[in-house]
Amino acid sequence: MEYLYLKALHIIFITTWFAGLFYVIRLFIYYKEAEEKPEIEQQILLKQYKLMIKRLWYIITWPSAVLATFFAVWLLILQPTWLKMNWMHIKLTFVAALFAYHWTCQIMYNQIEKGYLKYSSFALRIWNEVATIILFACVFLVVLKNSLGWIFGTLGIIGVSVLLMLGIKLYKNIRKKKSWDHN
Repeated sequence: MEYLYLKALHIIFITTWFAGLFYVIRLFIYYKEAEEKPEIEQQILLKQYKLMIKRLWYIITWPSAVLATFFAVWLLILQPTWLKMNWMHIKLTFVAALFAYHWTCQIMYNQIEKGYLKYSSFALRIWNEVATIILFACVFLVVLKNSLGWIFGTLGIIGVSVLLMLGIKLYKNIRKKKSWDHN
């Protein structure tokens, strides 16, 4: 029973961690686009986005990352044989990539705290999809747990990545044509 409770808590905090990562990048995009607004709008929006980002980052995203990791370690203590399995090694590699992604978001957050963000909104949109790819990879690995599943999962990730990139480009073109920035 302990295992099931820990697994449920791990899944919950993984979900909230990813939700925080997905939303914080969206706020970074809004922050970046607010820099291009007229000065009065810019001052109001940048202040509001900065506050929203800070709350999301320190009240949801960081605590979720810590708790997801805590419950993952506890699960590995209960199931040490997982550490001998190839799928777990691959998954832990993606988890390391997730921590690198999170740390890069922390660097972006630090830039915003200093009053600037050096990435374009387009680069941030692409960056947002990296978390999606990591999520897909981890879920497929945990569910399928075999090399054949990993191969198909990798092909699926590549396919999803291509579709996401095409979707981003399509969105950018539609946004330019229809001027979605105005009400």
